[in-house]
Amino acid sequence: MSPSPHDPNRPTTQAPRRPAVFALDEEEAKPTDEAVRAKMRRPPQSFTADVTLTPDEEDPFIGGIDEEETLVPVIIPAKRRFSFGKLAASAFGALISMAFGLWLDKVIRDLFSESDWLGYTALGLLSIGLLALLIVIIREMRGIYRLNAVQSIKERAVQLSAQGTGEQARKLAVEVQALTAHRAETERGRHVLTAAAEDIIDAPHLIALTEREVLGPLDAKARRLIATSAKRVSVVTAVSPRAVVDLAYVLYEVVRLVRAMAELYGGRPGSLGMIRLVKDVFAHLAVTGSIAVGDSLAQQVLGHGLASRLSARLGEGVINGLMTARIGIAAMDLCRPLPFNSLSRPGIGDFLGDLRPKGED
Repeated sequence: MSPSPHDPNRPTTQAPRRPAVFALDEEEAKPTDEAVRAKMRRPPQSFTADVTLTPDEEDPFIGGIDEEETLVPVIIPAKRRFSFGKLAASAFGALISMAFGLWLDKVIRDLFSESDWLGYTALGLLSIGLLALLIVIIREMRGIYRLNAVQSIKERAVQLSAQGTGEQARKLAVEVQALTAHRAETERGRHVLTAAAEDIIDAPHLIALTEREVLGPLDAKARRLIATSAKRVSVVTAVSPRAVVDLAYVLYEVVRLVRAMAELYGGRPGSLGMIRLVKDVFAHLAVTGSIAVGDSLAQQVLGHGLASRLSARLGEGVINGLMTARIGIAAMDLCRPLPFNSLSRPGIGDFLGDLRPKGED
């Protein structure tokens, strides 16, 4: 029987092949980058299908979004409108000024008729008075301009946070730094923004950085001002014998707190600007319903059975202190050049611990 071709014991007639070396052409073994690009490059093609563009107002991703809802709510003063009361006050004021001018002219003429030195003395006093009045008017106009600048910065910050460029945000940050440069608390934040001037930061993040670094220390100072003012009102109204004294001191403390808040954030209003600012603060409280009096406010402050363990006068002092804190928060919102975004807005509960009597839970 002949051996099977698959038998391992079958004798081989061919000699084993020696190892050999084969040379391959590198151009054929590995294609060049130009060859790969030429292979992957496709000829231009045309599309015969009709392409229909959806109008912006029908696009659900554009037209369905209300831009007003995407903006961060910000407290701004109500716009001044024409009123017949202001017109009447201006007319009567001009008439009184003319009458005062005629009376003053008559007085100076009479003094000149008596003696020349009396007339010149009156003219000198009139010049000094007019110069001082001009300085007062300039200071008042500067104060109102600063208040308007604060509100303008706040409105532009809201717009840039929604849609803005980095260059616009940098200009806004420079304005905020200039507005608060008089406060030593902002020095570190200004250095941080100066160091990040060359960095590539988009508008929302740059505005948030400005708020944290520049306004963060001022917010802490504002909280302390509100807490101190609220405690003073709480103590004074708790020990004062008459309601008239309570009302007078609360008004004094409110005006003092609003002025301190405006100066803290760079507003620094004059007398007329201060009247306008206080009016705007109370208008905001009236519109938002933030001034709450009566049982609901007492339950909010003196809840958990605390009212039953406090005297009536002490509880009234705590409520008055809380109302002062509410006014301070509204003034903080109004005087702050940037809206609360990256930092948390203080609430009335943040000051409740300062107003609560010691030893009470």
